[in-house]
Amino acid sequence: MIEQVLTRHNATFRVKVTVKTLISLGIIALAVVLPQLVHLALGAPGGIQWLPMYLPILLGGCLLGWKWGLGVGILSPVVSFAITSLAGNPMPAAARLPYMIVELAVFATVSGLFSRSIAKNGWMAFPAVLLAQVAGRLTFLAIAAIFQSVSPLSAAVVWSQIQTGLLGMVLQAVIVPFAIMGLRLLLIKDKE
Repeated sequence: MIEQVLTRHNATFRVKVTVKTLISLGIIALAVVLPQLVHLALGAPGGIQWLPMYLPILLGGCLLGWKWGLGVGILSPVVSFAITSLAGNPMPAAARLPYMIVELAVFATVSGLFSRSIAKNGWMAFPAVLLAQVAGRLTFLAIAAIFQSVSPLSAAVVWSQIQTGLLGMVLQAVIVPFAIMGLRLLLIKDKE
């Protein structure tokens, strides 16, 4: 969506890269801070239930498209892990980090594939988010099933986490599309 807005304003390549970089940094920062706030308020179970890192990633995919979204999806858990490790409480946990990188990469890529459609029709944010959530969670479950013999995360544990996070997913399936539609209204002046 951002690409289409910048193109409409005849932005140069340099301006496009700068704007997308700044938005990406903001989303990564939000993906680091939001889980910290949720864990501070609700403890570790709050993170599993509300899935706070997922919300910025879904926003990033819808706004930035799949390429930049993929970068944000991969970097967010890595940056969060690096920063929180310095404080002695790595988040996500080291055992969960590879799974989260893959899952968030899928979230961002799938939602990002809808970015152009969202620029044309804001309501497309709903299928973008829903399909990204389903694809990401199924990927998480599949990877856990494949690697359960060498990982502390079994498919049963992951399935339990998916069930625990359903309320957070439903809430994000509503909040993210409406946030994207609001941003679209602010950024794209449809006079057609």
